[in-house]
Amino acid sequence: MTDVGFSWLTCAVWVVLIAAYAIRVSRYGAFQSERVHGVGGGTLLLGENIMQATYWAIEPVVRGLIRIGATPNAITLAALATGIAAGAAVATGWFGLACLLATCSTICDILDGQVARVTRTGSNAGELLDAVVDRYTEFAFIAGFIVYARESPLQIAIALGALLASFMISYTSAKAEALQVSVPRGLMRRHERATYLTFGAGMTPMIGPVLHARWPELPTAAVFVLALAIVGAIGNLAALQRIVRLHRRVGSAGGPEPQPSAGHSPRSAGSPHGSPISFPPT
Repeated sequence: MTDVGFSWLTCAVWVVLIAAYAIRVSRYGAFQSERVHGVGGGTLLLGENIMQATYWAIEPVVRGLIRIGATPNAITLAALATGIAAGAAVATGWFGLACLLATCSTICDILDGQVARVTRTGSNAGELLDAVVDRYTEFAFIAGFIVYARESPLQIAIALGALLASFMISYTSAKAEALQVSVPRGLMRRHERATYLTFGAGMTPMIGPVLHARWPELPTAAVFVLALAIVGAIGNLAALQRIVRLHRRVGSAGGPEPQPSAGHSPRSAGSPHGSPISFPPT
C-alpha cells in the first residue's frame, strides 16, 4: 500500500465511526462517558462530541479484550510499540503510515484504562507505566520528524518548540499533584496534541505534494510542520499560563511547604491520548 493509501484508510475508519455515532445520537441521544467528563469535556481545540464518539466506539473493543484476557499493562505496551513505530515511520517519510500507527497507539492508550476500570485491576504501578509510555510515544513521534527534517534548521526548531510544549504541560500537571494543589486547566493537553499531530501526519501525503508543486518553497511535509507549529505556539502559551496559575495557588496557600503526594491515583478510569485521539489530562 502507498503512503497516501494509509492516510485514506485511517480517514475512512473515522468517517465510518462518525457516521455510525451520528445515527446513534439520532436514535438514542448522545453517549455520555464519565471519563470524558472527568477530563473536563471538550475545548475550543477539540469538541466533546468527537471525544464521546471515540469512547462509544471502543466499548465493544473493551468487552472483547476482557473476554480474551488482555491485561491493561499489555495494552499499554502495545501503545508503546505502535507509538515508537509511528515515530520510525515519520523518520523515514511515511506520514500516512505514521498516522495509522499513531491512531492505534492512542486508541490503545484509551483502552488500557477502560479495561482496568471494568476489571477493577487499576494500580499505581499501572498508572506509572501508562504515564511513562505517554512521554516516550510523544517524544518518538516528534523526534522522528526531527530525524526526517535533519537538514532544515527551521523545521527542527518548530519541532523542538512542540516538544517543549508537550513536556512543560505534562510537567506542570505533575508538579501540581506533587504540591497537592488542583491541576490548572488549559489548552493543548495530551489528547489535543495527539489529535493535531496525528491529523497533520495523515494530511501530509494527501495535501503536501500538491502544496509543494504549487509553491516549491514549501516543504512536502508542510502540513505536519503546521501542526507542530500550532502545538508549539498554543502549547507553550498554555504552559506559561499554567505556571502562573500554579504559582499563584501555591503562593496563596501559605502555611508550611506541602509534602509531595504519594503519586497518581490508580488507573481505574482509563488513560485516554489521543486520535487519532487520546484524552489524558496532561
